[in-house]
Amino acid sequence: MPKVGMEPIRRQQLIKATMAAIDEVGLAEATVMRIARHAGVSAGIISHYFGGKDGLLEATMRQILTDLSHAVAARRHALEDDSPRAHIGAIIEGNFDRTQVTDPAAKTWLAFWASSMHKPALQRLQNVNDRRLYANLCHQFKRVMPRADARNAARGLAAMIDGLWLRGALTPDGLDAPEARHLAHTYLDQLLIHYGCQQFASTAETL
Repeated sequence: MPKVGMEPIRRQQLIKATMAAIDEVGLAEATVMRIARHAGVSAGIISHYFGGKDGLLEATMRQILTDLSHAVAARRHALEDDSPRAHIGAIIEGNFDRTQVTDPAAKTWLAFWASSMHKPALQRLQNVNDRRLYANLCHQFKRVMPRADARNAARGLAAMIDGLWLRGALTPDGLDAPEARHLAHTYLDQLLIHYGCQQFASTAETL
């Protein structure tokens, strides 16, 4: 995390530079010097405020996770339908928001996932993100099905969202967000039908 006193504009500048460098050459080659050149600052600024590349990657991922949280919250806030299906649909849409699927964001996510296996601070961020997605899905599923079924449905849909995102991010052409959203929504409706909640499945009649 950056030290207190860093200007918000400069912080955002460095975060964007980190994502640009990772997009350009990957995490291993995204040195402090390269990131500093992208941002138009001295490498000493990064070391002073972030303690090095690891600290800057953590700050960058915190920003991406904040963007994700805001994307989901904005869609849920805008809902006119308070049904579980609508809320879960908004969660799906938020997870494929533009802030999460651009090439720089996607490559930063991939770098984050790989690094989180070896960096405790990043692992904690990953665990928080995983628990938030599961908890939000489970809460909505529990409105229409028994707890055990809701937990299974939440695990399944969370895995579907992550799997679609990962496979899409690894393709040469990049993630096809509209197609990923369509597949996730279709799977959601199949889950609702499977657990006897046909009345909430928006595509029940076509499945």
